[in-house]
Amino acid sequence: MAAFELLERDGLARRGRLETPHGTIETPALLPVVHPDPARQPLSPREMRARLGIRAVITSSYITWRTPPLRATAESRGIHGLLEFDGPVMTDSGAFQQHAYGSVEVGPDEILAFQNTIGADIGTVLDRFTEPESERDDAASALETTLERARVARSQREGLLAVPVQGGRHEDLRLRSAERASEFADVLAVGGVVPLLEQYRFPELARALAAARPGLNPGAAVHLFGTGHPMTFAFAALWGVDLIDSSAYHKFARRGSLLFAEGTVSIDGIREDLCHCFLCAELPLPEVARRPVAERERRIAFHNLLTSVEEIGRVRQAIRDGTLWELAERRATAHPALRAGLAEATRHPEVFLPTEPLSRRAFREVMPDSRTRPAVARFRRCVEEYGRDRPLPARLHRVPLRPEYLARIPTEDRGGRSIEWVCETPLGTVPVELLDLYPVGPYLGVDEFVDRPGHRPASAVTAELRERSELDADLDRDWSEEWTRRQVRALLSVAYGPEIAAAVGEEARGARSHRTGRLRTIGADGNPWFVIGTDGFPRPTFHGASRLLAFLPEGRSRVVVSYDAVPFVSRGRSVFSRFVTRADPNLVPDETALLVDRADTLLGVGRLLLAPHEMPRLRRGVAVRVTAHAKAPVPVDEVEESPAEPSDRGSD
Repeated sequence: MAAFELLERDGLARRGRLETPHGTIETPALLPVVHPDPARQPLSPREMRARLGIRAVITSSYITWRTPPLRATAESRGIHGLLEFDGPVMTDSGAFQQHAYGSVEVGPDEILAFQNTIGADIGTVLDRFTEPESERDDAASALETTLERARVARSQREGLLAVPVQGGRHEDLRLRSAERASEFADVLAVGGVVPLLEQYRFPELARALAAARPGLNPGAAVHLFGTGHPMTFAFAALWGVDLIDSSAYHKFARRGSLLFAEGTVSIDGIREDLCHCFLCAELPLPEVARRPVAERERRIAFHNLLTSVEEIGRVRQAIRDGTLWELAERRATAHPALRAGLAEATRHPEVFLPTEPLSRRAFREVMPDSRTRPAVARFRRCVEEYGRDRPLPARLHRVPLRPEYLARIPTEDRGGRSIEWVCETPLGTVPVELLDLYPVGPYLGVDEFVDRPGHRPASAVTAELRERSELDADLDRDWSEEWTRRQVRALLSVAYGPEIAAAVGEEARGARSHRTGRLRTIGADGNPWFVIGTDGFPRPTFHGASRLLAFLPEGRSRVVVSYDAVPFVSRGRSVFSRFVTRADPNLVPDETALLVDRADTLLGVGRLLLAPHEMPRLRRGVAVRVTAHAKAPVPVDEVEESPAEPSDRGSD
């Protein structure tokens, strides 16, 4: 099976490595569609590699097979010799031609054998293409045929095998196809979607991906057939697509259209030097428009491919930075249909949440729909759960979003009854004690700049509170300590539940930053048990994990490592997926877990890179990065310097 390794992630999106006989493909990757006949190909694969850094391509094994001169060369020199390309080559099987022309002259076994003979790095099963409008019986029949062919193909091919995922518009069939194809595939190729992409039916594409995504094996690379326009790359990556093929760079060039991440532009309407890439430094676009047809087509195709390469690089960088949703939203402004597709994606938070990270570096609003991202859906559920035992008051008290004002806001009235304060934020009504949590804490949006209240002295806040006759409280008292205690309990309750918060919080005390006034640590006796980063979540140190272990039910918030990994984890080494015995299924990527052995002995603390359901199926790579262990307690005087996560000092 495939040697796919996940290196970094942003939700379902993955930056990874797929090992092939002709080199490693770094994902998400762009695979330009290359015609096997050099006379039909405006840019040679060799030139693509030399000038644009293209590392992998896809070509048609069927066209090669049915064209005698091409077939003879491929059989004697291999597909790499035919294309004169020494990087990974993926071959398709002729399924789309079969769909377009009604039939092909080759059977599934013969075309697979041909792909084996010519040395394709990734071979593809000849599936039965299913139109989006196909009736259920037809789609189900085609699906069973494809799965049977995949079963046979797996036994006949030792190399990497791509199995198409079909099912048309029928969600249960899409899921079934994904689950069954995952039994055979190294690459899961979501198919039957080219008409949706060509007709800009992005909401339907989103529904097809939402149906298939839960069934796709996380240990396999995911390929989306036909995602050719660069404005769609970020949208595809949001769903965890690793391989993107593109023939659009050439198809659009034939009709004189330039591809940009922001949309499509006819070259005949360009009068200004809109681009200053190295190609346009050679010949500006207005000059390209006046060149002979063949040269014009070639230069536009080259420019389109360059734009596509740059965009896939932006997608990978966004995954590294945790900003892929922002990039996808910016790209969605290129076309209303794409924006509608992104809106449909946010209607399926259950697909994203198992791998949605606990937090990101920031939450930047790009458009009004930003407030419907999966991270916001999770946060609203968190607030609702927190409020079940703490009903919100009938009247919402709007208080300033500044921690220094807490000293003037009472937590109880003169009778000792608790006063519950909430704040109306762009992401909904939030209890004041939870305002530091991601995504509302690091939120940056339009509301921050429109009618933004200026800084007011604490005395002005006190005067405002005095005007509220219903508040029978001591407004001259400094309420800082009470707010600190409330926030400690609240954050621990959100992370571990009210019972654990009560048990651990009984002894713990919070400490605030002298510079910002934000809660930064929770601990006792000079030892920080939890460090609170800019995302507002309490991350346990080794001391804190030791305290939690005594109260958490068995298996809760834990990752159990095998015996072989115990000495390495104890020294602060990362936990590789193959050494994970089991993990709490409620954990999510970026969440901090307790690392224990099978006897439930605490070894360390770490942040998850993989979701628990991925760990058994991704057998290569890191599952948890250790942030603290027995030999590396967090020094109190260094906590303020590194608020984002527990110290890893002393770890390897």
